Amino acid sequence: MNYELINRFECNKMDIRKLQNGSDIRGIALEGVEGEKVNLTKNEAKVIAKAFIVWLKDKKQTDDVTIAIGTDSRISGPSLKQGFMEGAKEAGCKIFDCGLASTPAMFMTTVDATRPATAGVMITASHLPFNRNGIKFFTNEGGLDHDDITAILEIAHKNEFEAAAKEGTSDTWNFMDTYVANLVSYIRKGANQGDKPLDGMKIIVDAGNGDGGFFEKVLKELGANTEGSQFLEPDGNFPNHIPNPENQEAMDSICQAVVDNKADLGIIFDTDVDRSAIVDKNGDPINRNALIALIAAVILQEHPGSTVVTDSVTSDGLATFIKSKGGVHHRFMRGYKNVINEGIRLNKEGEECWLAIETSGHCALRENYFLDDGAFLVAKLLVDAAKLKAEGKELQNLINELKQPAESKELRFNIKEENFKKYGKEVLKDMDKRLAEETGWTKVEPNFEGIRISCNAPDEDGWFLLRMSLHDPVMPLNIESNTFGGVARIEKRIVEMLAKYDKLTK
Repeated sequence: MNYELINRFECNKMDIRKLQNGSDIRGIALEGVEGEKVNLTKNEAKVIAKAFIVWLKDKKQTDDVTIAIGTDSRISGPSLKQGFMEGAKEAGCKIFDCGLASTPAMFMTTVDATRPATAGVMITASHLPFNRNGIKFFTNEGGLDHDDITAILEIAHKNEFEAAAKEGTSDTWNFMDTYVANLVSYIRKGANQGDKPLDGMKIIVDAGNGDGGFFEKVLKELGANTEGSQFLEPDGNFPNHIPNPENQEAMDSICQAVVDNKADLGIIFDTDVDRSAIVDKNGDPINRNALIALIAAVILQEHPGSTVVTDSVTSDGLATFIKSKGGVHHRFMRGYKNVINEGIRLNKEGEECWLAIETSGHCALRENYFLDDGAFLVAKLLVDAAKLKAEGKELQNLINELKQPAESKELRFNIKEENFKKYGKEVLKDMDKRLAEETGWTKVEPNFEGIRISCNAPDEDGWFLLRMSLHDPVMPLNIESNTFGGVARIEKRIVEMLAKYDKLTK
């Protein structure tokens, strides 16, 4: 039996619906990690393509659909893309191969002024290890939601497709050149300082061997010195560090590069460039709460009084900062789609919201289709960097008033129970009652995820959030304190309370 037949047999055996991961499709695409069996191959991609086109034609109420497809630098990307393209063509669809691309660029193909695609598809697993891969989908209305992916995989699971009257076609589309040109134009227009608004600035990029190396072209076009940029070449083995602004090794690497090269600014992207973070000239990272504060300060200058939607683990210091800048902080749930959809909902209901951002670096701006686009976030900040430079100031000056916690920590408790979601809900319900009786601890309301407690004792002076993971059998506990030793004291109390639940393990 040849390899192709083996793959087809495995595809038929596996429940393809298990590839759903929230609003994305994720799976194991390569051998090489013990205990992780391959479940996403060229054949699954082919079936998913056909299912997606059935769903897309029904949604758009037309048989005339086109798809643009791109990949990140992962080793398994070309094979999955080939499978998807084969499935699309068998379904009678015209598909454009955009080659190595970023996830946000694949959305932008759907709103392109010259030949908008009906849908954009990205083969990526973001920051996950080399053996993983996945698929993200876009229409001109934005990224697909959880229920959309469920519907597509239900169609794929049935695996019953009518033959197309005529086979589809494929062509290449170097859309990244258009995407880069649009970013350059945006920064020039916003900075209003000629063609080279970044002239005299040294700005370096760390792409982590993912897809973000193209951003060096943006910087050079704008006059920046990019000497010292690192890991720009795509390499799906990620030999230097994981492309992930939340990864400590990755952040340490770009911070050190900024210091070593005496750069004014450092920029780091995740694999598919829907997330980013920056580093100031001192080598200090501006990510998580600091990044949210920075872009919030910029947005609130343009849109006074705007609501800023964040995920649930943002700090009290950030809330105070946003309020001091005249904004409204709306702390919501974890999950970038949750945060984005909440921003969209608020606008529909008449509450002005121009920014929805997660601590992971997913940032969506109303002016940019509420698309989480790491490159556009950086472009927005570079506009202000150019303006501030003309005044003898720097980006980090915008967040001088942000109060950072003295300590922070995240613990993750595994749930050793098959029905982990039910068990987790029972733990949270019981803990809610018990925490109400704890001296010096006050429940924070409103709160949209888990239980958030303010710890008011002087030797604790902080907060914690106990919640369920969105997808995994895990209960994360986030703790922050404004006093040294406070996290340990809070942790001791809460861990002792959690010891009651025998299905929770650290």
